[in-house]
Amino acid sequence: MIERIEPTGLFGLPDLAAQASVVTGGRLAFLSGQLAWDDEGGIVGAGDHAAQVAVIADRIDRTLAALGVDRSAVVKETIYVVDYRPDLVPVLLGGLHGATPPSSTLVGVAALADPAAVVEVECVVAVP
Repeated sequence: MIERIEPTGLFGLPDLAAQASVVTGGRLAFLSGQLAWDDEGGIVGAGDHAAQVAVIADRIDRTLAALGVDRSAVVKETIYVVDYRPDLVPVLLGGLHGATPPSSTLVGVAALADPAAVVEVECVVAVP
């Protein structure tokens, strides 16, 4: 079970990220950073944030399914972005979240492990 906390008077983006997420019961799983790799290891959507987020979301969904959960079990995510601009926030967060957004941190970076990657996402997940 995950309880999402939005303190009164604290500015945030509650439709895009929770201020705090509390796990009660269960275990935590830590997903490695996901890049927009296809099943053969080729990058998809080189330089295209939205295209890469779609592939990353699918990779995360497939990993969550292997754990027996869905996106509602994501407690915390960290999103690393090359060439960050504020207008990317809805593209990035909207493409990753289910109905209830997790706690989230977005970090602008110079480069990622694959030179054609512009987005990488790692997650902490509550597993029953």
